[in-house]
Amino acid sequence: MMRLVVVSNRVTMPERGEKVAAGGLAVALRSALEEHGGLWFGWSGATKAEPASSVEPVRHGKVTYAVTDLTEAERQSYYLGFANRALWPLMHYRLGLTEFTRTDYAGYLGVNRRFARLLIPLLKPDDIIWIHDYHLIPLAAELRRRGVTNRIGYFHHIPWPPAEVFGALPFSATLISTMAAYDLIGMQTPNDVANLIGGMVALCGAQRDGNRVRSGQRKAVVQAFPIGIDVEAFRKLAVASVRAATQPVRATTAPLGSRKLVIGVDRLDYSKGIVQRLEAFGTFLRNHPEHRGEVGLLQIAPPSRTDVPEYVELDRMSDEVAGRLNAALGEFDWTPIRVVKKAYSRSALSGLYRRAQVGLVTPMRDGMNLVAKEYVAAQNPDDPGVLILSRFAGAAQQLGEALIVNPFDTHEVAEAIRTALAMPKSERLRRFERLYATISSTDIAWWTSRYLAALSGLDIPSGDVVPPGRPKPLRSTRKSGADSKPARLDTLPQASRPAHGKFASVRAKALPNAPSAG
Repeated sequence: MMRLVVVSNRVTMPERGEKVAAGGLAVALRSALEEHGGLWFGWSGATKAEPASSVEPVRHGKVTYAVTDLTEAERQSYYLGFANRALWPLMHYRLGLTEFTRTDYAGYLGVNRRFARLLIPLLKPDDIIWIHDYHLIPLAAELRRRGVTNRIGYFHHIPWPPAEVFGALPFSATLISTMAAYDLIGMQTPNDVANLIGGMVALCGAQRDGNRVRSGQRKAVVQAFPIGIDVEAFRKLAVASVRAATQPVRATTAPLGSRKLVIGVDRLDYSKGIVQRLEAFGTFLRNHPEHRGEVGLLQIAPPSRTDVPEYVELDRMSDEVAGRLNAALGEFDWTPIRVVKKAYSRSALSGLYRRAQVGLVTPMRDGMNLVAKEYVAAQNPDDPGVLILSRFAGAAQQLGEALIVNPFDTHEVAEAIRTALAMPKSERLRRFERLYATISSTDIAWWTSRYLAALSGLDIPSGDVVPPGRPKPLRSTRKSGADSKPARLDTLPQASRPAHGKFASVRAKALPNAPSAG
C-alpha cells in the first residue's frame, strides 16, 4: 500500500499540545495521512543555534512526524525575508510591497536544500510526496537533483500572478522553472492555472499542451483543485455554539440586542482589505443614515507576522480608521465598528457567523478564502444571512450566489451592505441553498481525495474544476409556504435582485454612472 509523505512549512506536533484548528487544512492532511499511513515533515516552528544534520521521526498512531528547527539566520532569510517579504506580496499582486535581497533568496534556497537532504533518508521507493505552498517551491527540484524518482505533487494555497507580475522578481525564470520537477501542480482556480502555465512558457521557454507543460525532459500537469472545508462538522459546531451560548457569542449578542450584525474575520494582513472594508462600512453609514444605531460591524483580526514592518503599519492604520469612524458616526449607546485583535476558537467563530446577518469577506486578492465557506456553513437554514464576497477571492468562482463586489470600490461595497440588509427572506433562502449545495459537494474530503487520486495516477477528468457531485440535502425545519418560493425578479427591489454571471457585481446606486465591476 502506498505511503503518503506530506511536506509543509510548519508541522503541528500532537505531543507538544499544539492546537490544530478543527476542520482546517491540518486536520484534512492528518486524516489523509492516517488513512494511507504516512509521514509529515517540516519546520518545528522553533530556532536553534546550529542547523540539525538529521531528524528523529516520532510516531503517533499511523502518522510519523519528522520536524527540524531553523537557525535564526534561516528564519530571517527563508521565512521572514524571501517567503513573506518577496513571494507573499508578489503572489498577491502587490509589487510595491515586494522586497528582494540576494541574501534572502540564498537563504530560501538553502533551507529547501536542507529540507531535501533531511527528507531523503526517510523516504521509501513507493512513497507519494505532497508538498505544500510557496515556502517550498524549489523542493521537488532539489529532491530530483538527488535522485528521487517518486511521484511528487505540489499544492499552491495562494494566488499565482501573471508572468508580467511574477517576472518582476529577480531570478523569477530560475524559480518558476523548478515547478517542472513536480508531476502534479494543484492551484486554487483556473485563472491561477493559466497564470502559472503562462509564466512557465514566457519566462523559461516551457511548452504547453493543454494543462500539461513540458520543460526539458520533465512534464507536469497543472490543474485547479479548489479547496473546501468540513461543512457538516462546521455546521454542527455553529449549532452547538449558539445553543451553549458560548462566552464570545453571549458577549457579542447582549450589547447588540435587536441590532443587526455584519462580521469580518481575517488575519491582520494587507491582502485581506481590512482598512478598505472599514472605510466601506463608514461610507454605508454616511450614505444611509437611517441605519445608524441599527447595525454594527465586528471585525476580528488577530495579528500576524508582527516582526514585519508592513504588518505593524497595517495594525496602526486599522486602529486609526476604526477610531476616526467611531468618533464621527457613533452615539453614546452605539459603537458602529468594533475591531478585535485576538484569535477566537472555531466554536466561537462559528457561533458569531451564525448570529451575523451579513458576512463581509472582501480581500483585495485571495487564493480561495475559507472564511466565505465557513460563513455559509454556519448559517441557520431557516433564516440565513447574506455573504458579500470579493471578486478577487478564489471562492468567487464557486460562490456566484453571494453578492460579488469590487473591494477597491468602497461605494460598491457600501451598497452591497445595504442590499444584503434589505434582502427579502425568500431571496436569502434561494441564495443560501445554492451556496450550501456547492460547498457541501466540494468539501475538504472531496478536495483531498480528488488531488490524491490525480497524484496517484488514477484516471480523473482533466478539466480544471471538476464538477461537484450530488450534494446531500440540507436538513431544514422551514415549512412550505410563501417564504419557500423564490421571489420573481421583477418584484424585488432593484438592489435586491440577484447578480448574473460568474463575476456579476452589485451595482452601486450612489454611483449610477460608474462602470460595473463585473
